[in-house]
Amino acid sequence: MLVLLDLDDTLCNTWGAGKRTILASIPTFLRKGKVRAVLYVLTGRFRELEGSEGAHLLDFEELVGLILRRVYGEIADEEVKEVSGKVEELFFRHLRLYPDAIPFLRGLKGLGARVVLITDSSTRWQRKKIEFLGIGDYLDGVVISGETGHSKLEDYNFRLALKKFPDDEVYVVGDRDETDMRGGKSIGATTILVKRGYYRSRKSSFADYVVGNLLEALEMIRHEHEKRA
Repeated sequence: MLVLLDLDDTLCNTWGAGKRTILASIPTFLRKGKVRAVLYVLTGRFRELEGSEGAHLLDFEELVGLILRRVYGEIADEEVKEVSGKVEELFFRHLRLYPDAIPFLRGLKGLGARVVLITDSSTRWQRKKIEFLGIGDYLDGVVISGETGHSKLEDYNFRLALKKFPDDEVYVVGDRDETDMRGGKSIGATTILVKRGYYRSRKSSFADYVVGNLLEALEMIRHEHEKRA
């Protein structure tokens, strides 16, 4: 059994931590006279980056730089580095695993599953999260878009994971339909959408199952596994 698993808003509260970080960062941006940057985030204009292949490959500092340059045009690299460093520090103060994440991972191991994380963004940013959250020992592999040069808007990383860990019983668990679920369908996996985080209100077109948490996802995997047996 192979389980391909998303990280952000599936295992951990990335969107929740991000919202708290945005609010905590407002004084920093205001002190630097970056009112328009605050408005860019608060008014949701950052959503224009959702469908950008390039944005899904960026490091956090690069993403902050992209946003600042969209708002202000040219801006010094030193200023981007200073701002992103402070924002990143705030983000990790708020980042947490969901309470069901470790029981879910332990349950998968109890079923004999190999678990491979497939996640967007840069190597540094995502590996820092993995280490900070302490989940590395549960993972048999990690596929990061910043390393492959392909985001989950394509199916490349899903096919790569299956090539590295061949199996005829494959599950994909994630929170985003147009990436995780669509990618899972492209390799013939059973797809399980966890409705929480940033995309929880979106409709699903590619999920075989829709659940509210990871323990429900574990039960779906156990049920499918027993049917196959």
